Amino acid sequence: MASSDSELAPVLDKDGVRLTIDEAVATVTLTNPAKRNAQSPALWRALAESGQLLPGSVRVVVLRGEGKSFSAGLDRQAFTPEGFDGEPSFIDLARGDDGVLDATIAEYQEAFTWWRRSDVVSIAAVQGHAIGAGFQLALACDLRIAADDVQFAMRETSLGLVPDLTGTHPLVGLVGYARALEICATGRFVHADEAERVGLANLVVPVGQLDAAAQDLAAALISAPRDAVIETKALLQGATGRSFEEQRVAERAAQGRRLRDLAGLGD
Repeated sequence: MASSDSELAPVLDKDGVRLTIDEAVATVTLTNPAKRNAQSPALWRALAESGQLLPGSVRVVVLRGEGKSFSAGLDRQAFTPEGFDGEPSFIDLARGDDGVLDATIAEYQEAFTWWRRSDVVSIAAVQGHAIGAGFQLALACDLRIAADDVQFAMRETSLGLVPDLTGTHPLVGLVGYARALEICATGRFVHADEAERVGLANLVVPVGQLDAAAQDLAAALISAPRDAVIETKALLQGATGRSFEEQRVAERAAQGRRLRDLAGLGD
């Protein structure tokens, strides 16, 4: 990554989200540090739009938050009777049609789904608080680098809710059912040392080194041939849903495609 995020002209900059692109690396930055990057439906739409705006040249996406916290989760304004300006309040949604409620939550989830698509590798660089929706946004990425001051927590159950922004599947995959249940049901903080030990964080670094560590990892990821990384990511993503024999078959098919491509015989 040759340029810093602040030196690049943003492709998108609205509703607390800024997208910049530096050749093969895109950076998505949460830009409301005064509110600890609290999240709203408008921010979620901006995050989803960021994914749609990525050019085909992008191979790695780095997600980061300005200020002392990655994201403190859902803006508490969501729980007021009036909710957000121009948005249906949660109370109104609860009183409405089941189909509308389901479709609205599905729209919110779109901000959290594109990070795992096969043609990019996503890295969350997480410092300070990553709570609720903030924790789930970090979990949406393929990889996580955590600062040594990180505090992950899933607080939805303490509010009478559930984690519904696609965080439950990756959390169970990373730490197992029993630990995921304990983390979610108690809402406790998971600090940096535990996060690294149980697999929530690939790497923990001093907070002042977080951006540099994310840049170093991005550079390492783009050093390998793109199609090999895409095929490998697809193999690993599908591994838990396949039997051992099915995974063997998938490996052979993927390797066959790579060998034909390297021999100039690909489609």
